[in-house]
Amino acid sequence: MANPWYTLQTLSGQEMKAEKSLQKRIVEEEMGEYIDRILLPMEKVVEVRGGTKKVSQRKLYPGYLFIQMKLYDEENRLLPTPWDFVRNTQGIIGFLGGERPQASLPNEIEDIEAQIADAAESEKPKVAFEVGETVKINDGPFQNYEGAVEEIDAEAGKLRVNIDIFGRSTPVELEYWQVEKQ
Repeated sequence: MANPWYTLQTLSGQEMKAEKSLQKRIVEEEMGEYIDRILLPMEKVVEVRGGTKKVSQRKLYPGYLFIQMKLYDEENRLLPTPWDFVRNTQGIIGFLGGERPQASLPNEIEDIEAQIADAAESEKPKVAFEVGETVKINDGPFQNYEGAVEEIDAEAGKLRVNIDIFGRSTPVELEYWQVEKQ
């Protein structure tokens, strides 16, 4: 049977550093018999800076890591070796649940893994848009035009924006990264 998953609380902004430190120490201190996997859920986000599309990573659960490990023995006693190993890793505050951490439910981890899979297939905007909001187009044939957001298609990452061309209101379909908030 697979080991249960636990949630670790990390210092703010230190999730990646804590994950790398854990990975490195697992090998150095031969903790592979206790720790199976570490999960840092991320998604791709897109923003436009200086007219250039930039793709970066954003944490789905800031301040948290998920770890699959053996933390208790057969009599449900806390194992000191993996407990101290994880708690003494730089950037980690401790286990969610304090001195007696409870394992995460399997369906919670399945949901998180599904979120990661969905996030890997698409890029989300760094900025969220709202209907009626004024945006400036910064890429494509309508560059430098301004218009109001008429419709948002979050699945496709597109917006329908009404712009004024030759005195007429014209709807234009654009990708998130082609516009910026005013």
